[in-house]
Amino acid sequence: MKKFLAGAMALVMMFSFAACSSGGDVEQPSDSESNTEGSAEGSDTFLIGGIGPLTGGAASYGNSVKQGAEIAIAEINEAGGIKAGDEVYTFALDFQDDESSEDKAITAYNSLMDKGMKAMIGTVTSAPCIAVKELSKQDNILQITPSGSAIECITDAPNVFRLCFTDPLQGITMADFVKEQGFTKVAVIFNNSDDYSTGMKNAFVEQVKTNGGEVVTEEAFNEGDVDFSTQLTKIKSTDAEIIFCPVYYEAAAYITQQAKELGMNLPFIGGDGWDGILAQVTDPATIEGAVFLSPFLATDEAEEVAGFVAKYQEKYSATPDQFAADGYDTVYVIKAAIEKANSVESEDMIAAMTEITVDGITGSMSFTEDGEPDKSAKFVVIKDGQYTAME
Repeated sequence: MKKFLAGAMALVMMFSFAACSSGGDVEQPSDSESNTEGSAEGSDTFLIGGIGPLTGGAASYGNSVKQGAEIAIAEINEAGGIKAGDEVYTFALDFQDDESSEDKAITAYNSLMDKGMKAMIGTVTSAPCIAVKELSKQDNILQITPSGSAIECITDAPNVFRLCFTDPLQGITMADFVKEQGFTKVAVIFNNSDDYSTGMKNAFVEQVKTNGGEVVTEEAFNEGDVDFSTQLTKIKSTDAEIIFCPVYYEAAAYITQQAKELGMNLPFIGGDGWDGILAQVTDPATIEGAVFLSPFLATDEAEEVAGFVAKYQEKYSATPDQFAADGYDTVYVIKAAIEKANSVESEDMIAAMTEITVDGITGSMSFTEDGEPDKSAKFVVIKDGQYTAME
């Protein structure tokens, strides 16, 4: 399975990214918004803006990205900052709440540009990312979304790039997983008002059919729904052998709990939006055996992963998820771009990004001009109430 996944990911996933506009002097963010721990004496400030949900239903994602980025920035600054040309730069972070709303993301973006943002982490979720894309394109500001996985997040915007997997690729990979596990009949339950969910669902359904399987039913729901009894009852009446649930963890927690209450024992599979679901369920037994995709697993024994997890737990009294790891790696990608270009000018960093490889805690990443990551993923299975790498 590991060989299959690595091969599939290597064939279809690509990542590149472009650089930010140089602008004028940086306006310093407030202490609550910036992180300049360990600043090098006499260094200039390179302001990284962040946009994502810090409140609302998707707040876990935004806070994780922000906190992962803060750890990376503290490490880099404590090590002396970043040298480019004759200057040494210290990273600062101003991360603003968009509540996963397009309008609020646009407001946050304009505010960050007014403050002198030179590179952007975000947005964290797909719809706001798409909304902000055209603005950042016009300004030629480096925009790297750590977790906005909709295809449209980076389409026709040479300055916008992605650290995470795309929705269609996740759908294809999970459809191939279904085949490898010997299932032929699958049911799907998805959010028809969400780009992330529909993008993954569409690719999954097509690939299942290509693989010779059958999607016995596709059950849709709307954003904000919490009662899934109608959809689950319909699925229960079919001969489905497994349920694909390409949704975020909040909806997944409701769906799996209600499936248990209906006496359904079918296995669940999902995409990377499931990461964090254990903190959302009251009984981990409702999701025992569920499998989802992730580029990061906190129990990985690799030295760099263990070091990040230890720092995160010490600072935030929590175990980091893949979104925290994405935020951490995004900062190091920005650092690598600056160092390779030996410049903080947009056009220089754009040119440098096709020449670098970053060995991050979410995998080794190389970059192309298409804006997609070339990296592998892990299958994570929930076993005994814990996230475990699937053998």
